[in-house]
Amino acid sequence: MSIDFKTLGASIAALAALGLAGCSSGADDGGETEERGSSGETEVVRYDANPFPSTYTPFESGVTLIQGATVFDGVGGEFANTDILVENGRISAIGQGLEAPEGATIIDGAGRYVTPGVIDIHSHLGVYPSPSVNAHNDGNEVTGPVTAEVWAEHGVWPQDPGFDTALAAGVTTLHVLPGSANLFGGRGVTLRNVPSRTVQGMKFPDAPYTLKMACGENPKRVYGGRGQAPGSRMGNFAGYREAWQEAVEYRRAWNEYWEAAEAGEDVSPPRRNLELDTLMGVLDGEILVQMHCYRADEMAQVMDMADEFGYQVTTFHHAVEAYKIPDLLADHGACAAVWADWGGFKMEAYDSIPENLALTDAGGACAMIHSDSDLGIQRLNHEVAKALSDGRAMGLEISDAHAVSWFTSRPAQALGIDDQTGSIEEGKRADIVIWSGHPFSSYTLADQVFIDGALMFDRADPERRTIRDFMLGQPGEGDY
Repeated sequence: MSIDFKTLGASIAALAALGLAGCSSGADDGGETEERGSSGETEVVRYDANPFPSTYTPFESGVTLIQGATVFDGVGGEFANTDILVENGRISAIGQGLEAPEGATIIDGAGRYVTPGVIDIHSHLGVYPSPSVNAHNDGNEVTGPVTAEVWAEHGVWPQDPGFDTALAAGVTTLHVLPGSANLFGGRGVTLRNVPSRTVQGMKFPDAPYTLKMACGENPKRVYGGRGQAPGSRMGNFAGYREAWQEAVEYRRAWNEYWEAAEAGEDVSPPRRNLELDTLMGVLDGEILVQMHCYRADEMAQVMDMADEFGYQVTTFHHAVEAYKIPDLLADHGACAAVWADWGGFKMEAYDSIPENLALTDAGGACAMIHSDSDLGIQRLNHEVAKALSDGRAMGLEISDAHAVSWFTSRPAQALGIDDQTGSIEEGKRADIVIWSGHPFSSYTLADQVFIDGALMFDRADPERRTIRDFMLGQPGEGDY
């Protein structure tokens, strides 16, 4: 590799000179676009669905051969004394006795373990960055219970030091969500955990947008406490249904307009509504619903509501009672993203059990770990280890290799990016962590972290670490 990590560590502003934060964009201006016929008259009005496209460009990487490691592939496989060959940012071969191409960097993996990069499906890094001060609180637009028009990426501060500490813990991809004050909190965004001057330089290319929703105590507490609606769980559901009904009608109006315009009729388009654009994207299956919800009965009712309006909940987050309804989750095709053992801190979290993740998984539902924390994101492998131990203690047979999927391929699946990352398979992005020992040991640390084949963190080499501008000159800077 030819990246000057000393320069990178000195100032992220140097990315411009190094050409590491791709600035080019092939997007249009994000406004109204028109298709014109041969005579020049306007025929169809449409809007750009992605006015803030990713400008992410992988960091420069060479050819790397990891030799003789124990490999967990993220999809249930465990392979001893195995080699991984990385070329052009992709995993090109996996097996034993692989030949090193000329000029390859060879890493001795003997005695070490390799997994796919850690993926956190529920993060607030960037929108609630460190240091935690009021000036940095950009995760909740608490001006109304329905704010589907806001996008988390417009509040992400790329200089959040939390990105660097997460990288040191093996996190290669993270999903940043708005908070849970509102019924509809806005769009979430999936990021590559790389330094960039702009959030667009971190956006995972072509990852689906998501919609954050929240049920239960938070919305009714925030707005009911102000004497506004919703003030109850009844009000929550009435608010959801009213918004979805508006979205159904908005979508029908646009579809009728497009059908008529494409048939050559002289019709005017509906008035654009940014809030309903997002909800229409959900109804069209293009935006994935990620819903904060704790209780089993509420999750069941939300899935019924989704059936009523013709959309799908992709993942319930927190879901401390998911273990009660794994069959319902599986039937709906919904995942559960949970903590290992955090619960009891409010009434809707009262019936939490540490076996939740293991039981939900054993019941046939898609389950995974998440952090919802700038600290928890630094130990997701250890959080999975706790959930695995609790599951085994009650008699469930769970392999280490399967449990690795709880922080790799399962969140990739729930984010719609599992065709690109989340597993060590030929052709996938080379997002790889080399651990100092077994990833479920409390003594284990991430030694080396690769993103798209580029070595982004090396515990033994301070010059192979990313450091945000905000941390320059701070006491203990770079000590993680």
